[in-house]
Amino acid sequence: MRSFSFAIRDTVRLIRRSPGISGLTFLTVLVVFFFVGCSFLLALNTRHVISVVEGELVVQAYLQPKADLEGLAKKVEKMPHVRGVRPISPEQALELLKARLGNQSAAVTLLGENPLPASLEVRVDKASSVSGIARELVSMPEVEDVVYAGKVAEKLARLSRFAEIFSLFLLVFAGLAGALVLYNTIRVAIYSRKQEIEVMLLVGAMPGFVALPFVLLGLFWGLTGTLAASAVLGFLYKSFVNSVQNTLPFIQLVDSPQLYLKLALILIGGGVSLSWLCSWIAVERHISEAMKPS
Repeated sequence: MRSFSFAIRDTVRLIRRSPGISGLTFLTVLVVFFFVGCSFLLALNTRHVISVVEGELVVQAYLQPKADLEGLAKKVEKMPHVRGVRPISPEQALELLKARLGNQSAAVTLLGENPLPASLEVRVDKASSVSGIARELVSMPEVEDVVYAGKVAEKLARLSRFAEIFSLFLLVFAGLAGALVLYNTIRVAIYSRKQEIEVMLLVGAMPGFVALPFVLLGLFWGLTGTLAASAVLGFLYKSFVNSVQNTLPFIQLVDSPQLYLKLALILIGGGVSLSWLCSWIAVERHISEAMKPS
C-alpha cells in the first residue's frame, strides 16, 4: 500500500516537473482519440444510412383472387429476413390509387368494378435478402406475381458489403495509427526521464516499483485526454447533427443519448487501455536497456 501511495505521489511530481511534456502528451491523446471517435461516427452513420435505405426496399406480392390475405401475411411474417408485412386489400389498393392520382382520381370510377388484386407489401432487413424472399414468394400457390427493384437491391447489397469492409478498415487503421502516435509520444516523455530511471535502478529499486509511476502517468494522460476528446467530439457532433437536420432534413444521422454514452465509454476505455499498454511497453524497454551490463 505504501508503494502505491509513493507511486501516486511520484506521478503527481512527474506531472508538475514537466508541464510541457505532460501538456503535449495530453493534446496528443486528445487529438488521436478525437479522430478515432470521428472514424467511429463516420462508420456508424454510413451503416445507418445504408440500413435506412435497405429498410425502404419493398417486395410487392400480388395474390390470387381467392387467396387468404391475412393468413398469408402471418405466414410471410415468419420468413427469415422479413422485417414486416403489410396486407393490402383490393379496396385499400383502390384508395391508394385514388390518393396517388390526386385531382384525376375521378377517372377511377370509369373502371366500374375494382380490378385491383389483394397484395402483400413485404419489407426486408437487408438488400441481399430481397432476391431470396422474392423467389420464395413466387413459389407460393397463392401468389400470382411478384414485383421488386432487383437491380437496385443488387447495387445496394454491394454497397452494404463495401460499407462494412470500409468501416472495419477505417476503425482498424485509426486504432493502429492512434496506438503508434501515442506510443511514440509516451516513449519520448519517458525517455526525457531516462537518467531518473537509471538512478532508481542503481540504488536497488525493483523494476516494477520504478515502472509504476510512469504507467500511472500514462493512465492519467489517457483518462484526461479521452475525457476531453469525448466532450469536444460530443459537442461538435451534436452541433453538426442539428445543422444537418435544419438544412438537409431528409438525411437521418444517428443521434441519441445512448450514442454519446457509448462513444464516451469506447473512447475512455480504449484510451486508458491503450495508454496503459503503451506506457508499460515503453518503460519496460527503458528499464531493460538500463539494466543491461555496460
